[in-house]
Amino acid sequence: MVIVVWLQVGYAMVLLSTAIKNVPDETLEAARIDGASEFKIFFLIILPQMLGTIITVFVTVFIMVMKIFDIVYVMTNGNFKTNVIANMFFQELFVQRNAGKASAIVVILLIAVLPVLIFQVRHFRREEAER
Repeated sequence: MVIVVWLQVGYAMVLLSTAIKNVPDETLEAARIDGASEFKIFFLIILPQMLGTIITVFVTVFIMVMKIFDIVYVMTNGNFKTNVIANMFFQELFVQRNAGKASAIVVILLIAVLPVLIFQVRHFRREEAER
C-alpha cells in the first residue's frame, strides 16, 4: 500500500494542484463579493471546475491499482493475505496450469474495469463536445 501511495501521490498532486490554480481568480472574487462562504466557494465553484481533472486522476489511479501485479509479486508473492486479482491470474495460469480458471479471473477483471472505462470515454466525449 505504501509503495502504491508513493507512486501515485506525486502524479495526483501535480495534476490537482494545476487544476486548482487554473480556476479563474475573477470567479472566486465574484463569489466572495456575492457573499459566498469559503465552504460554498470550494464545493460549488472550485470542485466543478476541477471535475475533469479529478476524474482523470481517479481513472488513472484505479487502472494502476487493478494491474498492481508486479509490486505484490515481488514483495510477497501473494502471501500474508496480499493476493490481488492479477496475482491470482498468474498463479492459476503459470503455477497451477489451470487456463480455464485463469481466463475466468481475467474476465472478472475486465468486467470490473469496463464500467470505469465507459465512464471515462463518455466524460471525454462530453468535454470534447463542449469545446
